[in-house]
Amino acid sequence: MAILVDKDTKLCVSGITGREGTFHAMNNKRYGTQVVSGVTPGKGGQDVEGVPVFDTFHDAVDETGANTAMIFVPPRFAADSILEAEDAGIELIIAITEGIPAHDELRVYNHLANNDNVRLVGPNCPGILSPGKANVGIIPASFFSEGNVGVVSRSGTLTYQIGNELAQAGFGNSTIVGIGGDPVPGSSFVDIIGLFQEDPETELIVMAGEIGGSAEEEAADFIAEHVTKPVVAYIAGFTAPPGKTMGHAGAIVSGTAGTAVAKQEALEEKGVRVGRTPTEVAQLAAEIAGSLR
Repeated sequence: MAILVDKDTKLCVSGITGREGTFHAMNNKRYGTQVVSGVTPGKGGQDVEGVPVFDTFHDAVDETGANTAMIFVPPRFAADSILEAEDAGIELIIAITEGIPAHDELRVYNHLANNDNVRLVGPNCPGILSPGKANVGIIPASFFSEGNVGVVSRSGTLTYQIGNELAQAGFGNSTIVGIGGDPVPGSSFVDIIGLFQEDPETELIVMAGEIGGSAEEEAADFIAEHVTKPVVAYIAGFTAPPGKTMGHAGAIVSGTAGTAVAKQEALEEKGVRVGRTPTEVAQLAAEIAGSLR
């Protein structure tokens, strides 16, 4: 098993006719993902390397049975594209687009909160990979193999590094989820860790966080109360200067809140082992995964 995406995923790509949309949609298709349709208003009736293009998500869902959407449209159109996918009955929406205005993200978040049948991952995320089953997004799948380690991260590149080091140590992944680093994410650490807890294939969870916000502290409390599987964490930004945004829009320390040290202490108090570098995290995870064998 895996979480969120698997062999039953039927993907519709919003913005499939754009350069980036085409490139990554075809990469996902070559990996084995069922890319069943795309959406670009005004280009309905065309196709991209055999994938039919529709004017609306409603048309795409009606004609192809799409159950998952990947958003690859420019920032000013992304919120409406997400809401259109939800209105069409899409169950999982993965927003790759970065630079979406925060007020648009908040509008989407508040709207989707009223619908228990849809989940948003992102925006500004690398997507989701279930090795050997499906890849939805921009994660370089060749780095990873099937296994029992679930990874959830606010950073795409850290996800790749930790996952690749685990693969080099002989351990694979059940699913890799990039939740993105924007101030208003559609899915949190708590959301994804909860899914890994319920997934019988996932035996170890790796969480890669960063400075800013309180998501990691909230995850620490959730892990202590609800998670029985071992969790290893990494927090990026131990040397980041206060008040300066680092990489992601949500990665900014305000006063004494959201520091890497505070997050590390909160996690370790709840029994989560925290590595100071991605390599150290991979080593800790490999050690625990090896004991599970």
